[in-house]
Amino acid sequence: MRVRGDVAYDGAPFHGFAVNEGVPTVAGLLNGALSRVLRSDVAVTCAGRTDRGVHAVGQVVSFDLPDDVDLSRGLESVRHAVNRQVGPSVVVTGLSVVDDGFDARFSATGRTYRYRILDRPDGDPFTATRAWHVPEALDVAAMEAAASLLVGQHDFSSFCRRPLPRPDGTEASLVRRVTGASFRRVADGLSGVELLEFEVSASAFCHQMVRSIVGTLVAVGRGRMEASSMPDVLAARDRHAAGEPAPSHGLTFWSVDYP
Repeated sequence: MRVRGDVAYDGAPFHGFAVNEGVPTVAGLLNGALSRVLRSDVAVTCAGRTDRGVHAVGQVVSFDLPDDVDLSRGLESVRHAVNRQVGPSVVVTGLSVVDDGFDARFSATGRTYRYRILDRPDGDPFTATRAWHVPEALDVAAMEAAASLLVGQHDFSSFCRRPLPRPDGTEASLVRRVTGASFRRVADGLSGVELLEFEVSASAFCHQMVRSIVGTLVAVGRGRMEASSMPDVLAARDRHAAGEPAPSHGLTFWSVDYP
């Protein structure tokens, strides 16, 4: 039986999503809780592996259950039992039986991230763990112009940490299709402080791609790079051509698209 889980989490206590022996991770916590509740070994697959400190509102996981697992009380009781073990940093917001062909990662057709920035001289204690404090006003118009040049299919090698070669020695492609990139002003729900929120959607992302894009766009907003330089940054296929990655704590994995 294949099960889909929808998951939200505060990334601050975790060394990323993927299982990493010896340190707390989201998958490690979920696998342990699900295995105990279901009395069967469970290993989740996620739609997008987030780095250390990155949050999620709409992460999706999938996992298989043996036929002999007792689900007489239903998946909702399983969800509540798991949440009692993994909360409050992690919450399973939904569990549902899906087609055996569903895979949280490979069935996804798109993913969306949001990154929040506090661009003013004074910080804010209520957003310190969820937004990057940049102590100066940013040129948002220039940042929007730069972001628009990243939409489309490009080789994002300048914005990604290059993965290790495959076992056969070939390099993984870092070509991705960005379908949307935009900024807006939002009010924080707790403190009411105004934040600059960047939303980016793509078919898939490579390692540190969103954080590197945000770091580069902030460099544009600070006047350290020209908005018109984005095509040259892409063409360089060199990490040194882009800005430094933005801090992880401002990033949230927002949603996943499926057919």
